[in-house]
Amino acid sequence: MSRIHPTIMSMNIKAVVVLSGGQDSATALALAVRRHGAPGVAAITFSYGQRHSVEVKYARRLARRFGIAEHKVVKLDFYAELTTNALFDPAAKIERRKGSHCPTTVVEGRNAFFLLAAAVWAKSLGATEVHIGVSEADFSGYPDCRAAFVRAQTRAIRLALDYPIRVVTPFMRMTKADEWALAAKLGILGIIRHETVTCYNGVPGDGCGKCPACFLRNRGYREFLRKEGRGK
Repeated sequence: MSRIHPTIMSMNIKAVVVLSGGQDSATALALAVRRHGAPGVAAITFSYGQRHSVEVKYARRLARRFGIAEHKVVKLDFYAELTTNALFDPAAKIERRKGSHCPTTVVEGRNAFFLLAAAVWAKSLGATEVHIGVSEADFSGYPDCRAAFVRAQTRAIRLALDYPIRVVTPFMRMTKADEWALAAKLGILGIIRHETVTCYNGVPGDGCGKCPACFLRNRGYREFLRKEGRGK
């Protein structure tokens, strides 16, 4: 196993969170901080040419708000050279086409890149956990949000790095309504609602209300309110 610089090891970081700046990753960050304490958590954000790049700014704010040990923003400028989609092409319409399993916002293999990069950094920090807010219970049909993918990717990363990394997916079986309820339990409901960007059009908070991401987020919020017997 490769040696790790002692000053990096002394940071005592336990977990790296893939932080996009949206609802899922922000709640995952809060859970990681609750589990390990802010000094034991780092976060990594990817700038890959997405049209809603404002989320990077919100990720930076979330990292500061939670007071974590370190936050890294990594550019993946090559991504748009490999594939195209509505997140890379501002002229493309964000929609779910008839007969398609995914909306036009699917970025092929995105979480495979993210998890590998996060794990490489985690190893350099001496951390053994990578947290990511994917779910197959309430999502847009993306294949790299499934539990089967996460299991396979974890095995591949362990083999590639010769390192006992563990990928933590706290929301794999949760709906968006469940996530809102969890945010309320953690005392961060206002942060998640107003200080995150889930919208594919880059509108913070409740978003544009029209894109697939906003549909899932807002439907989950309304369901959460009904279950809690709350008003808006």
